[in-house]
Amino acid sequence: MTALAQLLPILNETMWHGFAIFLRVAAITSMLPAFGEQSVPTRIKLVLAIAFTLIVAPVISVTSMPAVFGDLVLFILSEVLAGLALGIGIRLFILALQTAGTIAAHATSLSQVFGGAGVDPMPAMGYVLIIGGLALAVMTGLHVKAAELIILSYEFMPMGKFTTGEVLSEWGVAQVARAFTLAFTLAAPFIILSVLYNVALGAINKAMPQLMVAFVGAPVITAGGLFLLLVSSPLILSVWVRTMDVFLSNPFGPAP
Repeated sequence: MTALAQLLPILNETMWHGFAIFLRVAAITSMLPAFGEQSVPTRIKLVLAIAFTLIVAPVISVTSMPAVFGDLVLFILSEVLAGLALGIGIRLFILALQTAGTIAAHATSLSQVFGGAGVDPMPAMGYVLIIGGLALAVMTGLHVKAAELIILSYEFMPMGKFTTGEVLSEWGVAQVARAFTLAFTLAAPFIILSVLYNVALGAINKAMPQLMVAFVGAPVITAGGLFLLLVSSPLILSVWVRTMDVFLSNPFGPAP
C-alpha cells in the first residue's frame, strides 16, 4: 500500500500530461489531410491521435493541473481551439486542391462527369487531384511534418492560453486568401486553355457560319482538358505539396 501511495501521484501526473497533449493533438488530427478524412473510421482516427500524443508528449512540458473546475474548462477549450485553428489551416489546402479541380473542370466542360465519386460532390478532376495530392503528401512524410507542427505550435500558441481574436481572425483571413490564390494558380493552365479554345471557336464560327462549331469543338475541349490534366498534374501536385510543406514548417509565417 505504501508503494501504491507513492506511485499514485506519478500516475496522476502522467495521465494529466497525456490528456493535456491529447486535447490539441486530437483536434489537429481530426483535420489532417489523409488522416482526418470522412472515409477514415473514427476508431482509426482515435488510434492516430493517441499515436501522435505518444510521440509529442515526451518533448512538451505540461503545467500542473488547474485546481479550480472553471480553470480546467478554460484550459480544455483553449487547447481544443488551438488545435482546430491549426487543423483548419491545413485543411484549407485540401479545399484549394478541390477548388482548383472544380475550376479546371468547368473550364474544360468536364464538371459533370462522375460528379459524385467522392464523399463531397465534386467534379472528376477535383477527385483525381485530391486522391493524388493525399497520396503524395503521405509519401513525402506528412506524419513526420504533422508531428513537428504540433511540437512547434506550443511556441506560437502556449498551452492553456487563448490566442486573441484579432490575431486569430487576421491569420484565418490570410489563410483563406492563400487557399483561393493557390487554387486559381493551380487551375491557371486550364483557364488559359479555355480562353484559347473559345477565341479559336469564335474565329472559326465567324469565318464559317454554316459549320456547326459546337459539335466540332466539344470533343476538342474535352480531349484537350484530359490531355492537359495528364501533362500538368505532376507539376500541380508538386507545387501544392511544396506550399503545404511551407505552411507546416511555419504556420504563422508569410505566405510564399
